[in-house]
Formats: sequence, structure tokens, C-alpha cells
Amino acid sequence: METTALYEGLKIPQATEIQRELRAKLNVEEHPLKMTTIGGADISLNLYSTTIYAGIVLLSFPLLQPLAYSLVKAETRFPYVPGYLAFREVPALVKVWEQMRRKPDVLVVDGHGIAHPRRMGIAAHFGSLTGQASMGCAKKILFGKFEEPLAEAGSATPIMDKDEQIGYAFRSKSRTAPVFVSPGHLMGLNNTLEVIRQCTGKYRIPEPTRLAHELVNRFRKGELQAGFHEL
Repeated sequence: METTALYEGLKIPQATEIQRELRAKLNVEEHPLKMTTIGGADISLNLYSTTIYAGIVLLSFPLLQPLAYSLVKAETRFPYVPGYLAFREVPALVKVWEQMRRKPDVLVVDGHGIAHPRRMGIAAHFGSLTGQASMGCAKKILFGKFEEPLAEAGSATPIMDKDEQIGYAFRSKSRTAPVFVSPGHLMGLNNTLEVIRQCTGKYRIPEPTRLAHELVNRFRKGELQAGFHEL
């Protein structure tokens, strides 16, 4: 099992400074999206555990057919601190990313992008660190205020921090709780909404992160092996 030493020994003031530096590199302008592949990323760990199971699935786009996946089991030493979870999770995700022989045009991370108090959710942190086009799609709101979208699938409302929009609450399936999408890096607000609309199937969780979650759970149960695997 690998140890994710990237942020080992950091104190919170140091971590905050790293977030400021990474935020300065973020690009959340709208971009023309020319996509033939998309990725989904998921991390699994218990709240106070040090063992992390991380995975990325590579899908064709827009058909969303699985092409490959990458899995890593690693250890983290960074403590659980709300608002700094990326420091626990990103090092393992970087290891997953580095062992991928084929990388997606856009990566959808189970978590937040700029919809974060310091605009540094896991998707933004990972995107700024690696230079990868990324976005977050989370099951729960972390930061900001929103009005409930209409009950029909496809409805969306802005997530706001005072006068600044930082994401969307998106109704991926009729009469279920929304998911929360926001740019990570090299994507704008409208880009994220456009992508997530094309990634929804019959489930509440959009396909990239849903399939990544399934893979990581199977990996955690011992049904799948670490490494990069073509399908």
C-alpha cells in the first residue's frame, strides 16, 4: 500500500496558503468543450481512517461507455478538518491519475469545485494542481445558498455566495434531491451544467461519478485489483 506523502506534516495555516496559491492558478472561464472522453473520480475512506481507496473510470463521450479504470489504495496522514478534505484525498487521486495510460478530456470528481469557502473543493484543488479540466458533482451542498430547482429532471438553480455564483443545484432525476455541480479548472459555470446534463441516466448520481463509486466499492471489497485496466 502506498503512502500519500504529498501533504504529510502540513499545519492548517500552511494548507490555507497552498489553497490560496492554487486558487490563483484556477481558470473558470467558459471554454469550448471538444470531448470524446470523460472521467469520473471517487474516493472512499471512513471519517477518521487513514486508508484511502481511490478510483477513476474513463468513459466514451457522449455515449458514456466504460473504456478503462484506474485504482489505488493508499494511506493519508493529514487529519480530518472540514474545508481541507482535499489534503486527505487529492494525493491518492493524483496517484490514480498518474498511472492512467489514457486520460479523459474532462474529469468529474465526486465532490465540489469552487463551491467551497475558499473556492478550493477537491475538483478545483486537483484541477489546479494537475492542469486537468475538472468539475465537481457533489451529493450534498457544502457552501453557498440556493433555491430548490423545479421538480422536473433537468431543472437547475444557481448556488450563490452573496452576489457571486459558484455553482448549480441540478435536478438530475425528477422528484429527487438535486446534485451540486461547480467548475474545478478550465471550465466555466455553463460548461459544468452542459456536461452534467449529458451525463445523467436513470439514476440521481450522474454516470461518471456513479460508475467510479461502484468501482471503488468493489475495489474496497477485494473484487477488483489496484492498477490501470483497459476494458
